[in-house]
Amino acid sequence: MRPRSMTGFGRGESSEQSWVAEIRTVNHRFLDQRVMLPPVFAGLEERIKKTVAGQLDRGRVEITVTFRGNFSATPLLVVDMELARQFHRCLLQLNEQLGLGCQISLHDLLAQRGIIVQQEQQPDVEQEWPLIEAAVQAALADCDRMREQEGQSLKEELNSRLDSFAALVREVANAIPQIVEQRQQELQDRIRRLLAGMDIDPARLAQEAAIMADKADVTEEVVRLTSHISQFRSFLDSDEAVGRRLDFLLQEFLREVNTLASKISNAAVARLGVEMKNEIEKLREQVQNIE
Repeated sequence: MRPRSMTGFGRGESSEQSWVAEIRTVNHRFLDQRVMLPPVFAGLEERIKKTVAGQLDRGRVEITVTFRGNFSATPLLVVDMELARQFHRCLLQLNEQLGLGCQISLHDLLAQRGIIVQQEQQPDVEQEWPLIEAAVQAALADCDRMREQEGQSLKEELNSRLDSFAALVREVANAIPQIVEQRQQELQDRIRRLLAGMDIDPARLAQEAAIMADKADVTEEVVRLTSHISQFRSFLDSDEAVGRRLDFLLQEFLREVNTLASKISNAAVARLGVEMKNEIEKLREQVQNIE
């Protein structure tokens, strides 16, 4: 299944097809969520974020949840009985004190404002939550399929780049004996020129040159790079989120290559070092999209 890309899109509906969820994801260092809901359901935002966090580890995630219908389509009419009683008492008082001698009717009361008011019906949030959750889960599953498909393409690209990098490391490894021997000869010649005319033991001269040449031996760096390459491949085959680990390994790649280049003053190795850094940068660009 792994690795998964951080770029994807998914759409899901509840079983009753009353709720629709859409999820869009792009790469990001951490999990950054933005939820858009109908205002009356804003209280469910944290639940949705928790649901998403249970399946996604990294990426910028935009979740849009919509309802197929209108919760305010059937408003509720409510009678304010206390206000009606007050109006009734006032009308009776006017009738009595002014001697109107008329009957107070229901029509008279309905003519007064505020006795019957219209209220928007509030939906039952808890009753709707299972349907919303089902739509979000369906969208996550749909998005996950796309991320896995894209992740497989990224894995193939990374393995190809890694093959190129490993080939460069092997070139350096194969050149090490010749580089060390050449370095030793150069040091011997330099020391002879500096100590021309002085009586010095040739064996001692050769020993000192060998010690100095040994500093140009990059076998240790090559071994570590080979180990890092093997670990990188194992991470690509892992069933866990490995984006951060791969990014860390690439930092180690670069550190070893820099050390290797600083140890060897050799044009051929310098060229290989530049090519290795170029491959590391290409690997890093792809790893940024891995969850």
